[in-house]
Amino acid sequence: MRSLKKPQNIRFALFLTITALFIASCATVPITGRSQLNLVSSSSMLSLSNEQYREFLRKNKRSGNSAERARVQRVGRKLQQAVERYYRQRGLSSELRSYSWEFNLIENKSPNAWCMPGGKIAVYTGILPYTRNDAGLAVVMAHEIAHAVAKHGNERMSQMLLTQMGGAALGSALQSSPKKTRQLWLTAFGAGSQLALVLPYSRLQEYEADRIGLIFMAMAGYDPGAAVPFWQRMSRKAGGAKPPEFLSTHPADSKRIARIRQVIPEARTYMNR
Repeated sequence: MRSLKKPQNIRFALFLTITALFIASCATVPITGRSQLNLVSSSSMLSLSNEQYREFLRKNKRSGNSAERARVQRVGRKLQQAVERYYRQRGLSSELRSYSWEFNLIENKSPNAWCMPGGKIAVYTGILPYTRNDAGLAVVMAHEIAHAVAKHGNERMSQMLLTQMGGAALGSALQSSPKKTRQLWLTAFGAGSQLALVLPYSRLQEYEADRIGLIFMAMAGYDPGAAVPFWQRMSRKAGGAKPPEFLSTHPADSKRIARIRQVIPEARTYMNR
């Protein structure tokens, strides 16, 4: 049987692969109901995050401040219970079955916090002057937990894979073109993917994590209104150092705070549910 020419065969196979993966790999974000691309299995992400979290704890010092460590544990457990309750009420407890929650306070002056898939959370001591109290800390931790349960890490890796496959398909289509032409098109493709796909989706994920996080903190018994003064303090800390919004993975502070104000009434309806 006669086969297609090799370049056509490669392009056709790539097209079919990308299309099949896209159709078969959509997931739904909790609370917002947004459909998202998910080409990376949750089991792979959980295994990777567990390994990276253990490595991080080996290389970084945990805080010796027992009172602040206890605060992180207390707020973290309340948020964990709220998330588990939300999923249980909707018959989705299986989504969290592989979670093994951990809450650690890390001695680091950077104002930062993060949550890996599986509930592996790190809060840096440098963010405590901005959180100030349990409610402020809940804003930060709930936001990071929201990123994890919304599988934003899976989505970002999926976007990277999709971009790589698109670049490979473009490279195959241009293989008979002059080298400079190929380089020009591939560079334009990379920049276009960043501005049209990666950055907007990163900002969308931030807005989404804000909304989901406010609802989770309300369910844990914290007033979501604490988010506004927290982000105002963070904005004053950042000053004018942020890049233009269209080049930033995070939304501009003024827009973020405005959206948070809009979500607070909705979040308050979840108080202590």
